[in-house]
Amino acid sequence: MLTSFLYNFFSSFVILMVIFIFQTVWLFIDDLAGKDLDLIIIGKFLFYLMPNLTEKVLPLTVLLSSILTFGSFAENYEFAAMKASGISLQRAMRSLIVFVTILGGVTFFFANNVIPASEQKIFNMRRNIAKVKPAAVIVEGVFSDIEGTEMNIKVARKSGEKDRFLEDVIIHQKTVSNLNTTVIKAKTGELISSEESDIIQLVLNDGYYYDEMQPKSSKEKKKKPFTRSKFETYIKNIDVSTLNDQDIEQESDITTDKMKNVFRLNKDIDSLKLNNIKQVKAFSKNITARMGAFPIKKVDSAKSRKIKQTEKPIPSKKIDTSFNRNDITTVLPVWQKSQLINNAKNSIANILNTVRGKKTELNKRYEVYNRHILSLHKKFALAFSCIILFFVGAPLGAIIRKGGLGLPMVVAIILFLVYYFIGVFADNYAKKGAMHPIFGAWLSTLIMLPLGISLTRRATADKGLMSFGNVIDKVTSVFKKKKKSN
Repeated sequence: MLTSFLYNFFSSFVILMVIFIFQTVWLFIDDLAGKDLDLIIIGKFLFYLMPNLTEKVLPLTVLLSSILTFGSFAENYEFAAMKASGISLQRAMRSLIVFVTILGGVTFFFANNVIPASEQKIFNMRRNIAKVKPAAVIVEGVFSDIEGTEMNIKVARKSGEKDRFLEDVIIHQKTVSNLNTTVIKAKTGELISSEESDIIQLVLNDGYYYDEMQPKSSKEKKKKPFTRSKFETYIKNIDVSTLNDQDIEQESDITTDKMKNVFRLNKDIDSLKLNNIKQVKAFSKNITARMGAFPIKKVDSAKSRKIKQTEKPIPSKKIDTSFNRNDITTVLPVWQKSQLINNAKNSIANILNTVRGKKTELNKRYEVYNRHILSLHKKFALAFSCIILFFVGAPLGAIIRKGGLGLPMVVAIILFLVYYFIGVFADNYAKKGAMHPIFGAWLSTLIMLPLGISLTRRATADKGLMSFGNVIDKVTSVFKKKKKSN
């Protein structure tokens, strides 16, 4: 049984990994296709991508291989022979349970050490490919920054060999003080480069050159003067000497939650939590001070008693109650009243704008915090999901009694899609704070747990997947009781 399961497991893993790799290649086709990249670089990119796919491939592999193994055994009546010999289903599954438990431990080690390293490698390669290949960073229809230059470029379409020909080019050239004062527009353009030179020529055709002038006098600044010139051909040289020395696999200090192990995640979760609390407290104090409302300070009871004993009673004064204390505008002139109301409206509007802006910032901060908690618990949930999905697939294969890649494949894909989509929706809700991140990480696994327990009990008792006969008998018995009572 163990030999049959291992054969189905490794063959299913290889087939599913190839399918998922081809599916993932389409997601990164814009980063790889037509960028003049070596096959070695593309191979490394796909190799570093494989560990990240295991969190999808492994649960489906365990589910499919367990259904295939136990379905073929039940189809050939080998379980009936085992039970006739006094071997129960739990005893037959004992070696597989040990293997799946070890597989869960290996999966956790893989998720904790290998997947974060591969995420770091993929991030660095995508970032450095854009640096080494300037044409690769120019995306059609959006403004793109070219690394190493103060230039922001947008093109409507790229064509030709290595995407060298450009159409509808718009360039924003920034100054030393990071001001966007120069705009260049051209109908067509061309990137000309050679392996021997560190200079890339950007040849623009049939366009205009706009440049904002910076006058010294304030009167001239109000006029906002600029110069405009038309050109038939404009050549712009781009120095890429620093980019050509760039290593494709050079490491950077940028890290996300997926690039961290359990130790680093625990450390960062505590620091992010404390930092968010400090941000909220500091903002609340700032808003309280701007509103003019101050919290009441707590006074020590012992000190207050001493003060009361030493202080002399203050003679009471008559308070003028001729005006409404809740509305101070009743004692002010009309012009001061309108001025006071306008100032109050402006103050409230400014405070509300500040609160809205801070709310957006805090939402982003707490989303990062939730992502770290999700990544931490998903490492453990992935290991347990392999074990639980085994107890779903093994009894299910024994119940449906069908081997091969027909019905078992369909059942496995349906169950996996349910498991996967529940996890995706739970992740999205947890990142936005709609549910607790811990619950979001474990939801899909917890839903499969009672299903595995139920299927194992039914397979042990030799029951079918759904006994419609018992349901019909119960319904008919209810109607018979009603007839007798009538």
